[in-house]
Amino acid sequence: MNRVILFSLLLLLGLAGSQALPAAMGPAYAGLGDAVRLFTMTGLAFIMVHVGYEFDLDKSRLRDYGWDYVVAFTAAGFPWVFVTLYFVFVLLPPGAASTPAAWRETLLAGRFASPTSAGVLFSMLAAAGLGGTWLYRKARVLAIFDDLDTVLLMIPLKMLIVGLAWQLGLAVVMMGALLFAAYRYLHRLRIPASWPWVLCYSAAITLGSEAVYRFSKLIDDSVPVHIEVLLPAFVLGCVMAYPRGGSHSLAEKPAEKKAAGVVAAAFMLLVGLSMPAILGRAGPGGDRSPAAEASLRSGDAPAAEAEAAAEGKALHAARFTAAQPPPGWGWLLLHVLLVTLLANLGKMFPAFCYRREAHWRERIAVAVGMWPRGEVGAGVLVISLSYGIGGPVVTVAMLSLALNLGLTGFFIYAAKKITKPLPSYA
Repeated sequence: MNRVILFSLLLLLGLAGSQALPAAMGPAYAGLGDAVRLFTMTGLAFIMVHVGYEFDLDKSRLRDYGWDYVVAFTAAGFPWVFVTLYFVFVLLPPGAASTPAAWRETLLAGRFASPTSAGVLFSMLAAAGLGGTWLYRKARVLAIFDDLDTVLLMIPLKMLIVGLAWQLGLAVVMMGALLFAAYRYLHRLRIPASWPWVLCYSAAITLGSEAVYRFSKLIDDSVPVHIEVLLPAFVLGCVMAYPRGGSHSLAEKPAEKKAAGVVAAAFMLLVGLSMPAILGRAGPGGDRSPAAEASLRSGDAPAAEAEAAAEGKALHAARFTAAQPPPGWGWLLLHVLLVTLLANLGKMFPAFCYRREAHWRERIAVAVGMWPRGEVGAGVLVISLSYGIGGPVVTVAMLSLALNLGLTGFFIYAAKKITKPLPSYA
């Protein structure tokens, strides 16, 4: 519980810094853009390596996993649909629903509501004494699958934003090759897996992604190839072999847990620092993210197109999500609560599944246990910012993420209370 509270506070602290630092530092703040972005993506890669490392697949039970993936897909898809519809029909200006640009941006930003925070969920369920239960085993599979679903959908969502291009076709081929490698060589690559090595791998993935982006820009700066760190990092974790003598034994060591916690905490702070202005213009650059400020400062594009230039292309002339008037705090609070309610309501589909496997209370507990969001959802918001998406939509999404993360302890407590009358499964 203390860890969850800490993560929430760091996210909010970073948010406060993103609002105060631009005005305090003036033009010098723009220089932090690239550093914030690279460190944030390195932290996200570190987290996703561990998510892949936790991923187990019994290839003799592929049919069962297929159904689990369908359930996880709905548990990730329904919150996405509900939140996206809310963004379009409630948060955006009247008439935005008839504009494809509004749908493209909100479909990407709304994806933050999909992935369950697998790392936080696993540690909290274990701490609650539920490690030997059906609830824990099923939530573990579903949480990893809905994180994977989020990773896989980033490419088609990116196509919606920038359109069809050979560069995106190349990205799809690379994604297919990575997924094949993850399946074919699952936990077979014997390389060092301790946290210093994982941090180095994460930095290398981030720098490699950045190098591909920069090089492709030299070929065609209208649609550069930008391989997000989510999938490569996840696949690396999948192919890393477990230590001889016991699976996951390395990840369970106190030093590894401490390092993972430190990186996750730093990531949450950096995510907050990546946020644009909430109420009006926070300073030089206004509602542009640090990544967009860095692009503007480097002279890659005119100021009016700076955010889109962070990805090498002007997405639209009129941005629906970033060009709205600043909201008030009362308005924000209402929408944060409603978006959080819709996102968690969308996670309830697993309660209607697995009727032959578990009591209805356990099925409800699994659905409630899937409510916690965290690092992967925050990573989606960071990627959204890199495409210039901002305004009240991202602000409400980020604050909803922080609220949901802060309530994780309550969610796990509720799941435990629901299953308390039932015996644990061996």
